[in-house]
Amino acid sequence: MAEGPDQEAARTAGRLTIDALADQVARGAVDTVVVAMVDLQGRLVGKRVTGTFFVDSVAREGMHACSYLWGMDVDNTPLPGFALTSWSTGYQDFHAVPDLGTLRRVPWLPATAVVLCDLETTDGEPVEEYPRQVLRRQVEKLAARGMQAKMASELEFYTFQDSYQQAAAQGYRGLHPTGHYIEDYHILQGSKVEGLLGAIRNGMDAAGIPVESSKGEWGHGQGEINLRYADPIEMADRHVLYKNGAKEIAIAQGMSLTFMAKWTAEQAGSSCHVHTSLWAGDGDRALFHDPQAAAPGMSALCQQFLAGQLQLSRELSVFTAPGVNSYKRYREGSFAPVRLVWGYDNRTCGLRVVGHGASLRIEARHPGADVNPYLALASILAAGRYGIERGLALPPMFSGDAYAGAEQTRVPHNLEEAIDLLEGSAAARELLGAQVVEHYLHLARMEQEAFDATVTDWERQRNFERI
Repeated sequence: MAEGPDQEAARTAGRLTIDALADQVARGAVDTVVVAMVDLQGRLVGKRVTGTFFVDSVAREGMHACSYLWGMDVDNTPLPGFALTSWSTGYQDFHAVPDLGTLRRVPWLPATAVVLCDLETTDGEPVEEYPRQVLRRQVEKLAARGMQAKMASELEFYTFQDSYQQAAAQGYRGLHPTGHYIEDYHILQGSKVEGLLGAIRNGMDAAGIPVESSKGEWGHGQGEINLRYADPIEMADRHVLYKNGAKEIAIAQGMSLTFMAKWTAEQAGSSCHVHTSLWAGDGDRALFHDPQAAAPGMSALCQQFLAGQLQLSRELSVFTAPGVNSYKRYREGSFAPVRLVWGYDNRTCGLRVVGHGASLRIEARHPGADVNPYLALASILAAGRYGIERGLALPPMFSGDAYAGAEQTRVPHNLEEAIDLLEGSAAARELLGAQVVEHYLHLARMEQEAFDATVTDWERQRNFERI
């Protein structure tokens, strides 16, 4: 969709050209630039460099970073067995190339700017396994068909009165959520955490990450801040900057928040609903809506895209539910989907068609808040393209309570099942590339192995005395 003047102003507020940055560095308004890349988990990694060194050198020449960053787990433990990087490759360097279109001020940090980078080998070839590159390939394949996507990710999270240091010292037990009752849409409860959520909303807007709204969610202390839609790479960039920034703002207030898919068994999980629509040419003609079609007005292209989602979502679950914890979110009656069926404006379905006219879109409700957004968005586009290229027929719409549809296709029960599905998926290798699939399969296997070797609190509590 073409941007109007208000949207364009919101998007560019807080953004910097290299000349504007050079001026702010010269005046002392900026003294630090965070040169950031995205790791396998969707976190920001990189270096803080002086403003003068960035302007004089890094902006033109980039910088080097150890390749182990794309072969480690969430604890930064180097994992064996990756073809891309390992002890056997010598943990070689990669070349980080700043994308100056992402340069912006960081309003919540003093005198700081941030830029996101693409990743190359020292021979100048793109690192295909790099999350930003994985998504770029899918955008390019759509563009080759004369189409572009508009996407939005909706992140849910829990907020706590405890700092991260306090939470860690307590073993993440006995924490104090900022709410003590279900607060979905509740204005009074929202007022209790407005000091934090308002700072995040306003900080993101000032950084050129346009925000629509914030609201309470279903869990105690659970909230959501919705960002404006954008093209896929810009959307994923906003997602990772927002996620990192929200934590930094919480730290400054002596608080904490978590994007775990399921932080406690007693409360609802946290999702990352992803909205997608396709547009023609320069983005001024909606391709998902057909005014001649029966309600809700889905075009043949939209139906094919959705059919691809239904057919491949299970096989691509590693990219939308990447960890052991991810699968604990899928519980009946919790607003997390269990059945991969589609419905119109039906929140019990894994895929929900929503909107009218040009705003008609598909909401994938199965991704969790722990996703790497580049990989989740890439898998959604890849599956949709699969449906379009094969002209897949859309199954009938599901009506009613999908939680009660025991005969319907279910999301994987756990990461182990998701690994098996991806291992056997020829479509995943065709759509994403074999080396990309093998890289993230290996990461998932290592995560599963780490969990399998761990003795949990649940096991001790259940068995220490009774067995």
